Amino acid sequence: MSAQVIRSDGESAPGRALARALDGYARACAVLARLCMVLSVAGLVCLIMAVSYQIFGRHVLNRTPTWAESLSLLLVLYVTMMGAAVAVRDAGHIGFESLADLLPAAGRRRLQLFVHGLVLLFGVLMAWYCGLLAESVHTYKIPNLGLSEGWKYAPATLSGVLIVLFSIEHIIALLRNQKVVPAWH
Repeated sequence: MSAQVIRSDGESAPGRALARALDGYARACAVLARLCMVLSVAGLVCLIMAVSYQIFGRHVLNRTPTWAESLSLLLVLYVTMMGAAVAVRDAGHIGFESLADLLPAAGRRRLQLFVHGLVLLFGVLMAWYCGLLAESVHTYKIPNLGLSEGWKYAPATLSGVLIVLFSIEHIIALLRNQKVVPAWH
């Protein structure tokens, strides 16, 4: 039988290592969420530029750039899906707060774990099935852009993966009696 080193606060060395790993996971999720928001904002700027160019081409040049609409639609998907994933992490999605507030602390925690488990399952299914869709249409081209149709499903696939990662972060935080700090704080 091996001896375990226990600190004066009662935490063992493996417990400290696990706590550090979980803290590192939370920090990585925060960085990932901030990166997604930066990319979403950049995508939004590109979207505004593409739509503006389309309007300029239509009304000033009297020649509508056909690629601008296809690019705008694609950018909307990326901006929306990245923003949705970050909303899951930052608890910006619709929740059961009113129901949870009526429950005792133990019931509230179980409900929160259940909800985050359902969101995790949703993320898994979204990533899996959108990945299958992307793979099934990858040989087709988006008109006027020449890109694979698979690029239309890539943002939802990526968002599903991010939702899974962020839901796991919430579940870990609940089990550790902690809160997930929103990415922009």
